[in-house]
Amino acid sequence: MNTEIIGVVFTYLLTLALAIPFGRYIARVFKGEKTWLDFMAPVDRFIYRFSGIDTKKEMNWKQHLYALLTINSVWLIYAFVCLMSQGHLPLNPDGNPGQSPDTAFNTAISFLVNCNLQHYSGESGATYFTQHFVFMFLHFVSAATGIAALVVVFRALKDKVTDKLGNFWEYFVKSITRILLPLSFVIAVIFAFNGMTTSYKGKDTFISMQGDTVHVSRGPVAALVAIKHLGTNGGGWFGANSAHPIENPNYLTNTVELVAQVLIPIGLVFALGFYLNKKKFAWVIFGVMTLGMLLLMIPTINAELNGNPAITHMGVSQPTGAMEGKEVRFGPANSAYWSIMTTIISTGSVNSMHDSAMPVSGMMMLFGMMINCFYGGCGVGILNFYIFVIVAVFISGLMVGRTPEFFGRKIEAREMKIASIIALLHPFIILVGAAISSYVVMHVPGADWAVKPSSWLNNPGNHGFSEMLYEYTSSAANNGSGFEGLGDGNIFWNVTTGIVMVLGRFLPIIGPLAIAGLLANKKYIPESAGTLKSDTTTFGIMVFAVIAIIAALSFFPALTLGPIAEHFSLK
Repeated sequence: MNTEIIGVVFTYLLTLALAIPFGRYIARVFKGEKTWLDFMAPVDRFIYRFSGIDTKKEMNWKQHLYALLTINSVWLIYAFVCLMSQGHLPLNPDGNPGQSPDTAFNTAISFLVNCNLQHYSGESGATYFTQHFVFMFLHFVSAATGIAALVVVFRALKDKVTDKLGNFWEYFVKSITRILLPLSFVIAVIFAFNGMTTSYKGKDTFISMQGDTVHVSRGPVAALVAIKHLGTNGGGWFGANSAHPIENPNYLTNTVELVAQVLIPIGLVFALGFYLNKKKFAWVIFGVMTLGMLLLMIPTINAELNGNPAITHMGVSQPTGAMEGKEVRFGPANSAYWSIMTTIISTGSVNSMHDSAMPVSGMMMLFGMMINCFYGGCGVGILNFYIFVIVAVFISGLMVGRTPEFFGRKIEAREMKIASIIALLHPFIILVGAAISSYVVMHVPGADWAVKPSSWLNNPGNHGFSEMLYEYTSSAANNGSGFEGLGDGNIFWNVTTGIVMVLGRFLPIIGPLAIAGLLANKKYIPESAGTLKSDTTTFGIMVFAVIAIIAALSFFPALTLGPIAEHFSLK
């Protein structure tokens, strides 16, 4: 057990040691300063010329959003058509058929919005063509979309008064050519030399130790897994995701995957400090996020190492902890670390089955996605955190009898209305979705559905409710992991989670960009003795309190019906 804990601590400290200089590098990229990857500039210029982009033309926040939403609409149509027709496209050595319209609808949205919820089994539900030219493509562009949106906010916070917030296409392209693509190449090489397949051949056949004939899928797995984690995407090549021995062969690849998926979210926090020259503010944000992470992580590791009390009550010893649904290659502590990191950020990949986790662990995973701003995904984590900062500044200003100000701009009714709507939207779409699905399971006989609703749940009762709650929470948080006891491969779940994923992705981007753009246009107010300082421990505590109160008030009743009730039912 001590070795497992040391491995967890080492992995996190390694991530942090890499994230700080990486954050400085990201800030230099978007400030237009020289970096060691400037040799990619000709590639950038070729893309701009080919696409007719004038990067010298600066945009206001509305133009940024128009560009972002327009190109994402194009990618959605492209992905949907490819998935529907993949059975007739090349690179399909295993002869996988095209996806049904509702599955293609869900899958296209899922990968577009960086959620990567998979209502199909990876190796049998997609072809090499769609894995490569749809999923891997969207892995890159969805992550770059989130980073580019965040840089707009960086720019709005940096300049005193402006409506010129840089060029979306420049931010987008540089996110790929200077950050995602080079790092993905390095990570993919590490994976390839550690046993991940890189072949375009079809299934291989071998005889198992039991004498059975086994057909094993292959493909260019290493390339996809690299950007899958680096871009906080999470959609795996195989249905078992990173619990599959080809998608995660050994402890080294497991560590690299863990570092990769957390590197950019933490790096962007420090990039904010370097970009704005407000390093103390970045450390305050990092401190709040890390405190939140630890409060979720410690109970999870403790629960998994102590095993299942129901099994202990039967007189069965559990010297290695709760091992149901876990890989013996990694153990319960590492699996617990992965499960929290993959849910507080928007990766959603798994190296163990979340549905088999202890109820306390399941609650911590759910709560991490419900809060959705402790590190978060590529760009969107800080955008979500920005909403809570605005709320905290507004409340703090009212408490001391001053007009709330943030970085020299007054926060007034319009900005607060937007922040309130976005803060309440997240629990709204989760809880409404869970309520509707609960009603359907209880009252709809199933004549109009592909599968009778009552058969969706392999685990009725409290855990069954947790499975449905988890599905909508994961969709709204653009996470993509799941409690896989839920039968979600049908029209109801494909359509409802598809709608939730769209709302959960784009409205939390639109809101912060609108607030940042509106504030950037306001008159700059120099700091005075009465200015609320945002780089202090007191401010950090205030932000943390706002996050905790909003999350607790919104989600505690639902958690009580699910994992909390399940925990107390164990004997």
